Amino acid sequence: MKLEQLSDREWEVLTALWERPEGETLGPLTKALEPGTGWSRNTVHTYLTRMETKGLVSIDKEHTPHRYRAAVTREECTAQQRRSLLQRAYEGSAGKLVAAFLQEEPITAAEREELRRLLDEMDV
Repeated sequence: MKLEQLSDREWEVLTALWERPEGETLGPLTKALEPGTGWSRNTVHTYLTRMETKGLVSIDKEHTPHRYRAAVTREECTAQQRRSLLQRAYEGSAGKLVAAFLQEEPITAAEREELRRLLDEMDV
């Protein structure tokens, strides 16, 4: 499945669901999201149903109350975000992306050695 660019709000909902891999009902999920979002039960329900349409959330409608689960993994979403950033900001160049991060944020000697090891293993 090709993921769309996720909104910050979709990330919040998915993060709450990833923290509850067994799924969650609307009430507790609303309570978990409320401190960071201020969302009402209706707003959370609207996000969940819209995200189901996008294939991001699965809704178990066999039981009452319904249970909501993330339909995509955190790994799938972070990979999509990396690809999107790479294309939008760095013209698809992983080298430019790494160089930009290294110029802005210093890394430790141990991190530098780990990066060298990874590059050597990749034979780049």
